This record gives sequence, C-alpha cells and structure tokens, in this order.
Amino acid sequence: MQPYFFPYIGYFQLLAAVDLFIVYDNIKYTKKGWINRNRLLRSGKDVVFSLPLLRDADHLDIRERALAADFNPEKLLNQFRGAYQRAPGFRETLPMVEDAIRHPDHNLFRFLHHALLRARDHLGIATEVRVSSDVDCDHGLKSADRVLAMCRAVGATTYVNAVGGIDLYSRDLFRDRGVDLKFLKSRPHQYDQFGDPFVPWLSIIDVLMFNQVSTVRAALLPDYDLV
Repeated sequence: MQPYFFPYIGYFQLLAAVDLFIVYDNIKYTKKGWINRNRLLRSGKDVVFSLPLLRDADHLDIRERALAADFNPEKLLNQFRGAYQRAPGFRETLPMVEDAIRHPDHNLFRFLHHALLRARDHLGIATEVRVSSDVDCDHGLKSADRVLAMCRAVGATTYVNAVGGIDLYSRDLFRDRGVDLKFLKSRPHQYDQFGDPFVPWLSIIDVLMFNQVSTVRAALLPDYDLV
C-alpha cells in the first residue's frame, strides 16, 4: 500500500487483517491523491488538512520528496486542537498526534512511516510493517507483476487489498501464480460527532477522537468483509 497521512479507518482495518503489511517508499508521488493530506471534522463539516511539500520534480518517488522548509508542526496541531478539544477522546489521542506531527525527520516517506507506526501502536495492532524497498524483488515491475513478485519474495500465499483496487487486479492471474487474491470492504459505521449529522470516512484521528481505543479495536477494526 501507499503511505497516507493519518488515513481513514479502512486502511487500519487492512493493516490489522494481515500478517505482513508492505508500505511503498519506492513509488511515484502523486499530487492529487491522499498521500500527504486527509480530512478532519470542523463545525460539522469535513475540512482538508495537509503536509506542505518542498517543490520538486514530478517524477520523484515518495522517498525522494520532503516537507516544505516552512512546515510548522504547531500550526497543524492547532487545527486538530481547535477541531477536537471538546471530543471525548481528545486527551487519549492528542499525545499520539503530537508525537507524529513533531517528528524531526522531514523526509516525506519517513515522516508518513513514523505516523503510521505511531497510529498502529496506539491502536494496539501487532502487524509487522515492512518497507517495499527492503523486499528483495524486481522493483522495475509494474502493477500486479510487482505485487506478485513481492508476495513471492516474502512467501505470501494470500494478498489482501482495499476494495478500491478490485478493478486493478485479476483473481485468475493471482491464482495462476499461487496467490489467493482478496479485497477488504469496510462496512458503513456511524458514531456521535458532537450531535451533528454524521460525516463518514474521515481520518482515523476523527474515529479516535470520538471513540475509545478499546471500542475501535473491538467494534470498528473488525467491521469489514473480505470479498
């Protein structure tokens, strides 16, 4: 999977569902995706928060990009404080968010990787996270061939992807290579957001601000189907 900045709960459902999670560092950064941004709740509306990036060439991999020199961690943290200071999970969640956002390494991949591991540990997920460039395979391959090469390199017989990738990969191709292909589909879920109409699929931070970690682990992380 690509690394994302505090992604939605489906990402962490996938992380919890597998024995080994491989996060890409040697893949091209895409401007219009969710790699360095996500959404929080403010005044009942979804608002984008983001990491500003140093201007650089479009062809560079995620691990070759960096945060902007004027990135201000406290300014970003104030967005979370202002949005969630009255939320029931604020005191439990804020220290993890502060540790992630104050990470001193401003290489984009290492910053996102650190945030992912902090959120994983906060949620009590035991899954090993490995970096793609550390996997001994041909990284010049593309799409399904690259995924299958990594599966072979780590001895995986099942590959689980988010349901958004269902049109990208062929079950027959994976089966022919000895790999069972599955897709994780999150079930719709709601929780109280200050009594306002529910806004779904926000950052995992929103989930944690309004739900105890024990509730997320017991009720929300397992709330998916493998199709």
